[in-house]
Amino acid sequence: MIWYILIIGILLPQSLAHPGFFTSIGQMTDLIHTEKDLVTSLKDYIKAEEDKLEQIKKWAEKLDRLTSTATKDPEGFVGHPVNAFKLMKRLNTEWSELENLVLKDMSDGFISNLTIQRQYFPNDEDQVGAAKALLRLQDTYNLDTDTISKGNLPDPEHQRANGNLKYFEYIMAKEKDVNKSASDDQSDQKTTPKKKGVAVDYLPERQKYEMLCRGEGIKMTPRRQKKLFCRYHDGNRNPKFILAPAKQEDEWDKPRIIRFHDIISDAEIEIVKDLAKPRAERATVHDPETGKMTTAHAWLSGYENPVVSRINMRIQDLTGLDVSTAEELQVANYGVGGQYEPHFDFARKDEPDAFKELGTGNRIATWLFYMSDVSAGGATVFPEVGASVWPKKGTAVFWYNLFASGEGDYSTRHAACPVLVGNKWVSNKWLHERGQEFRRPCTLSELE
Repeated sequence: MIWYILIIGILLPQSLAHPGFFTSIGQMTDLIHTEKDLVTSLKDYIKAEEDKLEQIKKWAEKLDRLTSTATKDPEGFVGHPVNAFKLMKRLNTEWSELENLVLKDMSDGFISNLTIQRQYFPNDEDQVGAAKALLRLQDTYNLDTDTISKGNLPDPEHQRANGNLKYFEYIMAKEKDVNKSASDDQSDQKTTPKKKGVAVDYLPERQKYEMLCRGEGIKMTPRRQKKLFCRYHDGNRNPKFILAPAKQEDEWDKPRIIRFHDIISDAEIEIVKDLAKPRAERATVHDPETGKMTTAHAWLSGYENPVVSRINMRIQDLTGLDVSTAEELQVANYGVGGQYEPHFDFARKDEPDAFKELGTGNRIATWLFYMSDVSAGGATVFPEVGASVWPKKGTAVFWYNLFASGEGDYSTRHAACPVLVGNKWVSNKWLHERGQEFRRPCTLSELE
């Protein structure tokens, strides 16, 4: 059985998330242990039944020998006073004991354990959700029905390699052009993939999203590639990073998306996961028909653990943005089929009260930690600009949601692709406007 979770973008009722019951890989691993415990209990029950049958078999063999002897000469047999006494004793007492043994229910222990564990079992809605996850994977990654029904999923590197192959073919074609400027213009046109004769720019968002998840339609041209660099960053001469600067890589130019490499250690990741696992309850997301709305993630505060506090301060040191007004660290675990529908992190003009309760203004920027590698699928994609960012354990990506004017950057609309194979752990830090008035943030232009 395959389950999945679906996290809502900025947790607003307008979310396009699919309704239903969901769970994470972290919770499913608990179910594996639950089933293992039930199997052990079942084996104990079988052993108890076998022992019971073995005792009944010995009774039958003993009584068979006695009755065989007695029936050869009944009068002579009962003529012996000891035989007569034993016959009456067996019929009056021992056969009652045998009856009790036969009627004894050896399944009590197993049934009791099963009843206790049943409260953690998936229900019908979970099973329907699992089926929908399979259908979503099939649609998103163009999987053949026969192939997926047999459990033969594609090469884990397929999606990314597919996009890379097209890019390298494009580079080779460009090098053969004599006129560089003309070839650049032609290249920009050629790198807009088409599907059934329709340019990617004019495709519905859903199709753009699915294509990017497959590694198709990525608008990475040589001209754009030349604008992207790798560098060391010391956080505006922050003492913590002068001797050991952070490693940065440009993932995209507009919107500027920066990846920080080796920015969170394996030990820190495990602590964050351990803190989050007990809180990540199985839940539903917003259902427009029922109005039901619960959470499917965990929030971690810097006050409760020094590791979380240290991570928060690292974000502040590298971005120059005050994290005291930021939201708590949100941790999410996506199982197979787990996805995140296209959404904005910031509140639009028609949502003026989205973060009113927080009193910290709009979400000025997003920091996203990747806390696991994903075998296949699970990319973060930006359909408006044709960008894909792939999960890599220990890295983080950062982008601004708002322009300097305070207006929202609509090109930051993004989504998380379904996890095809593997397990995806991420954590988000949403930084807000308040508290940044007198700070000197590390603007993305300064990172060049």
